[in-house]
Amino acid sequence: MYSSQQNNSSNDEDYDFNYDLNLNSNSGPPGTASGGYAFGQKAPRMSTAMQPQPGGAGGGPASRMGTASQGGEARPMTSVSGAGFSSKQGAGNRGTFDPLNQGRGAAPALAEKADNSAEDLAKEMEKVVHSLIEQSAQSSENHEFTKALEKAKDAGKKERALCKHRESNGLADQINVDLTYAVWFNLACVYQQNGMMEEALNTYTLVVKNKNYPQAGRLRVNMGNIYFYQKKYPQAIKMYRMALDQIPNSGKEVRFKIFRNIGNSFVRLGQFQDAIQSFETIMNASPDFQTGFNLVLCYYALGDAEKMKRGFNKMLAIPIAGIVEEEDEEEEVKAVEEAEAVGQARIDSLREELRKRRKEAEHYIITAARLIAPALEKSDWTVGYEWVNDALKIDHDNLASQMSIDQGLQYLKNKDFEKAIELLKSFEKKDQNMKAMAATNLSFIYFLEGDYNNADEYADLAVRNSRYNAKALVNKGNCLFVAQEFHRAKELYLEAIGVQADCVEAIYNLGLANMRMSSPDEARQAFEKLHTIIPNNPAVIYQIANLYEQQGKNQQAAKWFNVLITRVPTDPGILSRLGQIFSKEQEESQGFHYQLESYRHYPVNLDVISWLGVWFVKHEMYEKSIHYFERASQIQPNEVKWRLMVTSCYRRMGNYSKALQLYEEIHEEYPDNIECLRYLVAICKDLGRPYDEHQQKLVKLDRQLATKSQNQQGGGAMTNMVGGPATSREREASPRAEAKRDSPKKQQALAAPSAKGVDNRGGGRLQEREEEDFADDDVNDLLA
Repeated sequence: MYSSQQNNSSNDEDYDFNYDLNLNSNSGPPGTASGGYAFGQKAPRMSTAMQPQPGGAGGGPASRMGTASQGGEARPMTSVSGAGFSSKQGAGNRGTFDPLNQGRGAAPALAEKADNSAEDLAKEMEKVVHSLIEQSAQSSENHEFTKALEKAKDAGKKERALCKHRESNGLADQINVDLTYAVWFNLACVYQQNGMMEEALNTYTLVVKNKNYPQAGRLRVNMGNIYFYQKKYPQAIKMYRMALDQIPNSGKEVRFKIFRNIGNSFVRLGQFQDAIQSFETIMNASPDFQTGFNLVLCYYALGDAEKMKRGFNKMLAIPIAGIVEEEDEEEEVKAVEEAEAVGQARIDSLREELRKRRKEAEHYIITAARLIAPALEKSDWTVGYEWVNDALKIDHDNLASQMSIDQGLQYLKNKDFEKAIELLKSFEKKDQNMKAMAATNLSFIYFLEGDYNNADEYADLAVRNSRYNAKALVNKGNCLFVAQEFHRAKELYLEAIGVQADCVEAIYNLGLANMRMSSPDEARQAFEKLHTIIPNNPAVIYQIANLYEQQGKNQQAAKWFNVLITRVPTDPGILSRLGQIFSKEQEESQGFHYQLESYRHYPVNLDVISWLGVWFVKHEMYEKSIHYFERASQIQPNEVKWRLMVTSCYRRMGNYSKALQLYEEIHEEYPDNIECLRYLVAICKDLGRPYDEHQQKLVKLDRQLATKSQNQQGGGAMTNMVGGPATSREREASPRAEAKRDSPKKQQALAAPSAKGVDNRGGGRLQEREEEDFADDDVNDLLA
């Protein structure tokens, strides 16, 4: 057999050495041509010298690749191996198919770093600073400025700690200058947003003076804005110019914006020539509508009509993005916009941006046109409107139509209604929008003139052409309101509010309609809603206060009238109403205060004068009451009751001689005044004077009055100012129990002194007449 091996070994070079190295098994695969053993026979493992290797267990030879010879998985000799599994089974995976190694379980936990180095710690601290800056910026975006300031301050503290850490650990060359700049810049911005201008200026100053920030000069624009906000315009201009010097010529847009800020500052200083230079610099290089409008304003301030025309033409020469020239394209754009408005098409953000820019440009143009049109020709303002209309018709026909409507409104201001109506009627053949606008104005004009039929006709025309026109709906509602159709008017007002939620005319008229329909709660709700929109409007506040007073809620009414006084502190009617409310609430001192303030602002209101006069009578201050009744007598010299009140005050004071003199003067001027005769007879009796003549006249007048109807009997009542003058019979029939309520001391003061040597038997009658003169019921009526 050995020789056979020898012979066969001579052919080993013709075969690959693809031996099976896993020979611990008792049944190995068949040998190659290098051995002649039969199947199932155990062949000895040969060494490299073709000799059996000693030391193998059980006679098994050792292998040169013997690390897996004890039953482990065989390691192949080539670099090519099976994907995911081996054809041989080891002891650990015998009989298990696991190509994805899912049976190995979870990976072991990563080993933690024992101690971070100084550089790693610095990186962690830097991440914290970045996070705080981002949080501060996000809070600013959400208008949470206080929180943003806290985060910015924390970022500043962390950044300083980071710099100290790096310096102390020899890492000064790794200090992040850009991060420091970001921290301070963010802190300054947040200071500015919180209104802390001085702190912001100090922070900006620290940044711009640092030589490590070569681009920090741009921050002087922010400093200039702060000075502009503080109305320190010279310092603002200085900062803008310093920033302008540090911006290269390549940054044209930034430079032009700074030029605009400089021009605005000069405008605030009233230096229009310097402002014009800045604005003209922009318009000659890169014109825009805002700068052009500011330039026209400066020309208008100087009163230079030719330059106003030139500046306006420059504005018109600026192209407007999004304007289409072809009619078909324009109709297509309108159709798309209407579809987007009703939700039938997806909103195009580009078209939305172009629409926004177009509206902004048209706003600047139409505002400038309205400003300069009346000022172009002082002798005839229509010349200016004609020139502006001719200039607009070239490229802006719709704006020219709006200016024509403005011209019609200018005719209204000049009380030239015929030309206004003629001009507005010319729009009946225009496009639908212009027709609706003109019809709305025509309806308004006819409504003011009291021609409600034409007003209603043009209101219908405006509503038909533009159903979503809130002003047209309000005009139609007003026509129905005048026609006493309050329910239909209310429906139109509500529809107008649905079209335009902040239509103040519709909300106010809705409140009035609810008042006419006896719905005070709904009316007050409408006025309170309107108060949230225009909180400083006196008419709205008055309606709320008036409704509360009508409902008997005097405390709420007083509250709202006090609010109204803060808006119109010199309105005598409001002061008087407030005084009456306090009198009803038994706060007479407050009521007297407001009535006195009303008299101080308007000393000819007879209601206030009579209130004050009676108030002084009620408090037995007759000298002061005489002053007010004499004032009323001066305002109404033909009204006898004021002179009778003055005489009564003298009688109450005990000055009977003066009272008698005044009664005689009144009798001479008004011989048929029965009240004067009654008091004259009584006082003559008490003073022992002859009174027969006066008595005969009194009897004669009583007989004459008895023959007349009861409605014609009120000759000369003195104190019944609320319910009308009282007749003599009403005076006689008035309850005299009021005098019994007076104290004995007061009754003694009211009684006339006895004349020397004269019987005082008629004193009781005089006292009764005095009590009737200012009865408590009458006083309460006047004070109410």
